[in-house]
Amino acid sequence: MQATLYHKSLRIFLIVTAFVLVFDSGLINDTTKQLANGTQSYMANVIGVGASVGPTELNTLTAELTAQKRELEAREAALRQREIAVGINDGGSTSDYSTYILAGILFILLVLILLNYTLDYLRSNERPTQQTV
Repeated sequence: MQATLYHKSLRIFLIVTAFVLVFDSGLINDTTKQLANGTQSYMANVIGVGASVGPTELNTLTAELTAQKRELEAREAALRQREIAVGINDGGSTSDYSTYILAGILFILLVLILLNYTLDYLRSNERPTQQTV
């Protein structure tokens, strides 16, 4: 192996990375895993990025449309909750019955197809083979 500064730094980086991974994974002690997760969440909360764009006509229209969309979604959710409370819409329980019915029909069709192929096979074996002269 070469003893250049580059190779030495690569070996040091490899060893440090291995120790960090062992520490972060909690392989030796579960406390190190909890400590690493706590540190990461703390750093994520501390470090923040802020960016702003000056208000333009397009930005304000986009903000208004987004606010209207959120309001409409909230109204739809409230309407769904009222329908469920009143009993108009049971939350999709009718689709369960339709799934069972369709599965039953599919099973019956598969049985009929298999019966058809079986009967055709038996009928073809019963026929005497005709010899052409």
